[in-house]
Amino acid sequence: MSANNQNGNNHVEHDDLALYAMHFLTEQEAEAVEAHIDTCAGCTDAIALLRGDLAALAVTAEMVTPPAAARQRFMTQVAREKKIIPFDRPVHQDLGSPLADHIAIGDEVVAQHTSAARVLPWVSWVGWAVAAGVTVLATDLYRDRDLLRSAVAQQATQISTLSTDAQRERSIMGALTDPDAMRVTLVKTPSKTTPIGRASYVAGKGALLFTASNLDPLDPSKTYELWIIPADGTSPIPAGTFSPDMHGDAALVMPDIPKGIIAKAFGITVEDQGGSLKPTSPIVLQGE
Repeated sequence: MSANNQNGNNHVEHDDLALYAMHFLTEQEAEAVEAHIDTCAGCTDAIALLRGDLAALAVTAEMVTPPAAARQRFMTQVAREKKIIPFDRPVHQDLGSPLADHIAIGDEVVAQHTSAARVLPWVSWVGWAVAAGVTVLATDLYRDRDLLRSAVAQQATQISTLSTDAQRERSIMGALTDPDAMRVTLVKTPSKTTPIGRASYVAGKGALLFTASNLDPLDPSKTYELWIIPADGTSPIPAGTFSPDMHGDAALVMPDIPKGIIAKAFGITVEDQGGSLKPTSPIVLQGE
């Protein structure tokens, strides 16, 4: 490790600062750098910048294998390195145990620690890139899982809706085709109901029962009167008077009439209070 002179101050060379930031200096070299940066603000700032750049590189680097030509140039540059670390010289502890492999050149043994230390920077940022790639992959997997769950939930909702619709359609068809179903046709209710009368008559006994409904109310000076129209064509015979109640209902039960009159029809007229011996036109109800 060497130092240069800037503005009258000694500073650690930039390359050595980079190696220190990546933990590739030996223990003795690292201690020397640490002792220097404790008293040098410029080198301290440089170390901080280098560590920031290394962190950014680790996060943004893509997981690719370097081209063979580039890797060969890199290994050639490493081979030119002049530093030789003795076999028993420990590497800085951040690198773990020393490499055990050595290369024999004649009678001289040259340790590969320095070459390994120069190669390991590339290995180091690749490790950071692996971590970043795993993080991105995990994020994608979580996103895909959430999308899959959302799609499954949406499909379950659609299936439930279709099942409900199918059940409703089956119920509709059942109501239309069930033989026990009650079928009713509804029409507009008339604003005014039609008056109606019913008579039950036994000519030989002179027995008469009459009921009416939906009759229009009358002036107090007026009354309804029931007539028996004989089958022999003679004049109608009065069978009694009546007035409807507030609902339009009325009845005649066993009025005083002659026996034995064969009736052709029955009729009702509106007469003055007390009734009449002859019907007054028009006849408001008539039935045979």
